Amino acid sequence: MSTKRIVITGATGLIGRKLVAELQNEYALVIFSRNPSRARDTLPGAADYVAWQPSEQGAWMSAIDGAWGVIHLAGAPISTGLLGKRWTPEYKAEIRNSRVIGTRGIVNAIAAASQRPNVFICASAVGYYGPYRDSTPLDESAPPGRDFLAQVCVAWEAEAARAESFGVRTVQLRTGLLLDPESGALPQIMLPFKLMTGGPILPGTQVYPWIHPADEVGLIRFALEDERVRGPLNAVAPGALPNREFAAILGKVLGSPSWLPVPEFSLRIALGEMADLVVYGQNAIPRKALDLGYQFRFPTLEPALRDLLKLPP
Repeated sequence: MSTKRIVITGATGLIGRKLVAELQNEYALVIFSRNPSRARDTLPGAADYVAWQPSEQGAWMSAIDGAWGVIHLAGAPISTGLLGKRWTPEYKAEIRNSRVIGTRGIVNAIAAASQRPNVFICASAVGYYGPYRDSTPLDESAPPGRDFLAQVCVAWEAEAARAESFGVRTVQLRTGLLLDPESGALPQIMLPFKLMTGGPILPGTQVYPWIHPADEVGLIRFALEDERVRGPLNAVAPGALPNREFAAILGKVLGSPSWLPVPEFSLRIALGEMADLVVYGQNAIPRKALDLGYQFRFPTLEPALRDLLKLPP
């Protein structure tokens, strides 16, 4: 095992758990968690478990001094499901503050360290680009949107970018729709198809930039270890599709009809402003990853879904 210490926040989340499994045999991992004892039970074998919560400073700051890298994935869930929290003003503030204040604190700790990390990877999202109903291609140079999620991402990334001024290579990982059959958005998307009532979400032209967890982890490791990676990095597969085609492939894989359209107004009633997540999209393309030579394990949707659902090719 390498003696290089990697600090990870959000390690008990969907991608954090997979990332820990990927890195723990090669790096000395330091898990930052609101509940270190539960993190230890969930993710045994790390070098250390440190009590942490999104704040501008705290006793945890000393654990960043001497770390080789910091991977910051923590943040309040954006999508909370049909029966979860709506985007009330209070919850929107939690979404923003958990990211902006949490990142500010991590960068404050980097600034205060006598031995600063070589690399800082901070989560972000393709929501940075704003809402689209068409297939306008969006690489890492595209401008930000003006809606709520875009402005959260802009503020979030601005806090992360401060680390560059302290000589730390910084990567803002703009993740798309992370496909996982057990949690996140995919189980909610699959439910109508399992009930034989699946179909596109109107207008159907909006592009869903998705990614398989194996490639999300792969891109984080790529950003961690390849010094050429710097600045925003779209963590999306090259095979993003309009929602209509996404629905057709999902229906094919599940052996379910995929023709029954879902009107926007019904989603607005059920989800309120959170419906923006599915009525709009972003045709984010992984230009930087491809230009730097990252090889996607799952560049197209159907093989990705079949792998995740353990279905034959």
